[in-house]
Amino acid sequence: QVQLVESGGGLVQPGGSLRLSCAASGFTFSSYTMRWYRQAPGKERELVATITSPFAGGSTNYRDSVKGRFTISRDNTKNTVYLQMNSLKPDDTAVYLCNTNVWGQNYWGQGTQVTVSS
Repeated sequence: QVQLVESGGGLVQPGGSLRLSCAASGFTFSSYTMRWYRQAPGKERELVATITSPFAGGSTNYRDSVKGRFTISRDNTKNTVYLQMNSLKPDDTAVYLCNTNVWGQNYWGQGTQVTVSS
């Protein structure tokens, strides 16, 4: 049974940093692309960052608004994917969700709230 559990969210001032974690279980973590999405109130869910399997090169991709500020990474020994977020802005306020697609089925974590406010 695939499970994704996010943690690390919280309240941070503009310009601050947070590191989100997503602990995965129930599948061969190292074989799959992992993604971070976010959803702000009243807005559509949007893809933030992607990291492929190390067998596919472990390449990363980011939405334009977070490039240079966010870094996605993975530790395949801990079955965990991370999102390091620096220089946070109020527009980054959202619920951040971990995602993977295993055998054609999408799986989501419960999300972790990130609030950027002074």
